[in-house]
Amino acid sequence: MTKSRKLNIKESTIKVINHNKIDYISLTDMTASLREGSGLIGKWVTNKNTLEYLGVWEKINNPNFNYPEFRVITQEAGVNRFIMSVGQWIERTNADGMLVKAGRYGGTYAHKDIAFHFAMWLSPEFQIYLVKEFQRLKDDENDRLKLEWNLLRTLAKVNYKIHTDAIKQNLIPSKVTKKQTSFVYADEADLLNVALFGLTAREWRNKNPNKSGNIRDYATLEQLVVLSNMESINALLIEQGLNKDRRLIELNKVAITQMKSLLNNKSIKKINDEKNK
Repeated sequence: MTKSRKLNIKESTIKVINHNKIDYISLTDMTASLREGSGLIGKWVTNKNTLEYLGVWEKINNPNFNYPEFRVITQEAGVNRFIMSVGQWIERTNADGMLVKAGRYGGTYAHKDIAFHFAMWLSPEFQIYLVKEFQRLKDDENDRLKLEWNLLRTLAKVNYKIHTDAIKQNLIPSKVTKKQTSFVYADEADLLNVALFGLTAREWRNKNPNKSGNIRDYATLEQLVVLSNMESINALLIEQGLNKDRRLIELNKVAITQMKSLLNNKSIKKINDEKNK
């Protein structure tokens, strides 16, 4: 199901939907408060200057754009009997920059670049407000994603504290040196590394001599979530007295199961998509 977000500009509420991981803004909503309504979209798309702009945009952004057909359209444009609709434009040129949807979120939508162009055609003042409101929306979404990402990092740190406390209470003999203790911690950390990543921290560094940081710095969002869970599970397994070999097998099972689940998780995919923009 398509989920929309909303831009509020004066008396207008304008939907923004995600199509193929790209934001599209409703042109229909932009005209809702105007006397001619959505008929303005047809006038705009019939304009020769608009078609030239759309052609340039598609040529740059759409490798499947039907450029020969576009040339035919530009030759037809400007004649009194010339008529063009968004649907015809999409069908004839295989355009990606706009789409026409039916149903709950029905209407004509356009990539933000094209939507801003349409807004300028309607009113320069409206276009300025639209750009500002759209940027506010994206800033809010980015702030939320950063918060979610930081919460996951914090969760991993908290679980690591639980993990190391369990090691200290159950694995480390009394009266050992700090150096010996650090070896035990590193060993347990590598137990998780092997269970999740398939190699130890040292093996990763040997394979990636030109990279800074460590193996966990390059973990995916899914791996960070699983790692956080594994640290808590390992602490419980330690409490239960399972030896290292048995724990490695059990943790590897957990890693495989949870990674399979998370790789198909829509929420995780959305966070990844936004983070990679």
